[in-house]
Amino acid sequence: MGRLFAGTQWDVPPRCDRCGALEAECRCPPPPAPARESLPPNKQSAKLAVEKRTGGRFVTVVRGLAAADNDFPGLVGQLKAACGAGGTHKDDTIEIQGKHLDAVRAALERIGYRVKG
Repeated sequence: MGRLFAGTQWDVPPRCDRCGALEAECRCPPPPAPARESLPPNKQSAKLAVEKRTGGRFVTVVRGLAAADNDFPGLVGQLKAACGAGGTHKDDTIEIQGKHLDAVRAALERIGYRVKG
């Protein structure tokens, strides 16, 4: 996408913030990615519950884990494999289809999480 004043008398080419050269001529290495701080599993507590949904279906729900501190897609995959069921994550909640309280508890404890409920 072009710049707002590109090709006009007010066109000012963008410059690098670090070296001051034109961005097209800049040879600065890309900035390092910020270090991601995350809590280890043994410092987090997961709260488990079984909820009944519409149509009489049951869902095992994991709450209390922050999405920013965990790899939710990977964790959901491990829990689904341990239970042999489908599942998903929404915001800071993991849902596994069916009544799998014991299997989810065992899988989370094996990974190192503290489990309540």
